[in-house]
Amino acid sequence: METSRPSCAMFLLLAFFLAIFAQGLQAKINFREKEKQILDQILGPGRYDARIRPSGINGTDGPAVVNINLFVRSITTISDIKMEYSVQLTFREQWLDERLKFNNQGGRLKYLTLTEANRVWMPDLFFSNEKEGHFHNIIMPNVYIRIFPNGNVLYSIRISLTLSCPMNLKLYPLDKQTCSLRMASYGWTTDDLVFLWKEGDPVQVVKNLHLPRFTLEKFLTDYCNSKTNTGEYSCLKVDLLFKREFSYYLIQIYIPCCMLVIVSWVSFWLDQGAVPARVSLGVTTLLTMATQSSGINASLPPVSYTKAIDVWTGVCLTFVFGALLEFALVNYASRSDMHRENMKKSRREMEAAASLDAASDLLDTDSNATFAMQKPLMRGGVMDSKMRQCEIHLNPPRKNCCLLWMSKFPTRSKRIDVISRITFPLVFALFNLAYWSTYLFRDEDEEK
Repeated sequence: METSRPSCAMFLLLAFFLAIFAQGLQAKINFREKEKQILDQILGPGRYDARIRPSGINGTDGPAVVNINLFVRSITTISDIKMEYSVQLTFREQWLDERLKFNNQGGRLKYLTLTEANRVWMPDLFFSNEKEGHFHNIIMPNVYIRIFPNGNVLYSIRISLTLSCPMNLKLYPLDKQTCSLRMASYGWTTDDLVFLWKEGDPVQVVKNLHLPRFTLEKFLTDYCNSKTNTGEYSCLKVDLLFKREFSYYLIQIYIPCCMLVIVSWVSFWLDQGAVPARVSLGVTTLLTMATQSSGINASLPPVSYTKAIDVWTGVCLTFVFGALLEFALVNYASRSDMHRENMKKSRREMEAAASLDAASDLLDTDSNATFAMQKPLMRGGVMDSKMRQCEIHLNPPRKNCCLLWMSKFPTRSKRIDVISRITFPLVFALFNLAYWSTYLFRDEDEEK
């Protein structure tokens, strides 16, 4: 018993020194050199072929599964004319390649990092609705590949894309647009390669994303596998729902158009004889409204349907043109009133001259005979006038209030101006009520 105790103590002491020695050796190991050795071991010539895709789940012959997630860094422009938008994003792919498994050196090597994508097999993904795109190489290429000990591969790259976005502008500028980001396999069919969204949060958007004329309301992820005569190809898509900011168009388009229409009504309050002032006011507002309409259409693509802004500018232009035509009608009525007054004046002068001639002829005849014949006529005339006055007092005519009010304006030109002062604002107010209720409610119905 006494001899066994010293031997046990010696064994423990030896194990302690061996552990300290092993830790010292491990501390002296250069793990960067170890990474090089592992990379040469798993990617060396004759060991790994990047042309061959990885095996399926659990080493089966099924399709390789690639999980994808995105981080949207910025959305710079959304063009209505070209129907496209530009986005900068961090694109990530992750898949399992069992040929790349390695020893993690007791947990010291969490992953290996590569910057050359051609060293390992890569999915042949492309963006199907891309117009232009480029990588970022400042200061170094913004790309990396991480190989984990269990064979998982993570590929991450920062790219900028210009993507097509077909738009429906019927409700412009009260519209919402859905722009998609589509990713698909170019050569591998679903028998060899399948894209899946990463579980959890596959699409992330940078906080405080600022767009000049739009607001990103929400985004949806979905699958969009496509079948062609060469097979079925895996496809993923992200639908970005943008709502147009209406305040810009309210200040730049709607309020100025309303002001132009109201200014055109000022001519109704000017004197009908102020021809230069009324003509210049009508022509100026008409040309300004036409310029405003052409400027709006210049910033939009030529489409075959009528937009909400076309209805607004068209009606406003019609009101301004109507105000100019109203003055033409007033001017015609004024000249007609003057001609009528001149005709009445000349008629009265002719009747006065005829009565004087008749009186002179009567004086030349026998005064007694003439007086005897006219006396009963005069009595009869006086009696008839008195009877008419009695009838008027007994049965006074009932006039409409509108006709009574219009009778205050003797000339037709003045009546046209007065009617226009009421009719034009009333009709324009009814148009605004119908316009805003129609397009705002239609926007809500389409959203539902």
